[in-house]
Amino acid sequence: MNPYQQKRRWKYSLLAFAVVIASGSLLYTSYLVKNIAKSERTRAQVWAMSMRQMLSSDDNDFLNYVLAVRDSSVVPALVVDSKGEFQLTRGLDTTKTFIKLDEAELKEKHQKYDPEYFKQELEYMKSQHEPIQLTVLKEPWFVYYKDSPLLTQLKIFPYIQLTVIAIFLMVAYTAFSSSRKSEQNQVWVGLAKETAHQLGTPISSLMAWIELIKDKFDAENDPLMAEMENDVKRLEIVADRFSKIGSVPKLETQPVYDVVKDFVDYFKVRVSDKISFELTGNQALFAGLNVPLFDWVLENLLKNAVNAIDGTGSIKVNISGNRAKKQVFIDVSDTGKGIPRSKFETVFQPGYTTRKRGWGLGLSLTKRMINNYHNGQIFVRDSEVGKGTTFRIVLKSLNDDSTPAT
Repeated sequence: MNPYQQKRRWKYSLLAFAVVIASGSLLYTSYLVKNIAKSERTRAQVWAMSMRQMLSSDDNDFLNYVLAVRDSSVVPALVVDSKGEFQLTRGLDTTKTFIKLDEAELKEKHQKYDPEYFKQELEYMKSQHEPIQLTVLKEPWFVYYKDSPLLTQLKIFPYIQLTVIAIFLMVAYTAFSSSRKSEQNQVWVGLAKETAHQLGTPISSLMAWIELIKDKFDAENDPLMAEMENDVKRLEIVADRFSKIGSVPKLETQPVYDVVKDFVDYFKVRVSDKISFELTGNQALFAGLNVPLFDWVLENLLKNAVNAIDGTGSIKVNISGNRAKKQVFIDVSDTGKGIPRSKFETVFQPGYTTRKRGWGLGLSLTKRMINNYHNGQIFVRDSEVGKGTTFRIVLKSLNDDSTPAT
């Protein structure tokens, strides 16, 4: 298992652990809420019975006890008779129980209850709990109640707690990940530049040896020597890539067809003869390219295409454009094993690979070079399992209006 796959597995494990913690917190809070709700119903029943006893008893000492029990209850409640008329209230918002009066009514010190407020409270209480029935003066009364402020706060507390924890973890993870990524980038940049420096000496030696072989064996026109020179030049390009990592690449206006053709011609002689190559399309399209990096993009796409073909197959590269949108399209198609539609985005993630050997970095780097360095896009345009895949690169066209783009 490569480290990228291992990192993904750790992320899933931590996510599962977080879900377990969140579920445990919610379940425990639900347990507490149920117990407190039972306690509040008991208190509401005690309050209801105390009201019944207060209305039917003349014993002063007992009434004092009943009043003490009544006052100890903090559960908001309403009592209505069999006709639906309000008889008693407890724990409601006193600032909303009366209608605002005009000046004349205020002078007379009148008070008027607001029926709408009580109706709203009653409907809410009915939606929360079943009523407690009492018999007062041989008439059924009904006690409705709602959750206390404490119980209401307890219900929403775990969600607030989990939200705060989630925000904290996201901020902490983002800061830590950014710091670690910056540190890793510095290490990779230093390593890449040192690699480029180390490659310089043997590449120079190889170039000198090739010239010596040409002179000694009169192999100036030998096609094998030409290919050896091409390979050494490719090594120079690779070293140049490594030396420029960490710096912003410079884009130059290039003929897209010619750049693609040069690399395809170099690449196709280094793979099996069972795989054929075809390059078609518009030869008059221009785009801003960094040729060494763009060759790297083509190399990754063509290598993936070759690996996807089992035995005999073909690879086709087509170049087209859209004048209206000022875009250049480069389609790389193969007749390989194809990609499931569910994996169209996954293939660009670091560490994703279907091969036993490999780090799964090719397409991830390809997307980064196209999106970040060439201000373009790359995606799976089309694929069918068992028939093949087409990747599309979209670049900004630099053709003027007089140059055909399609």
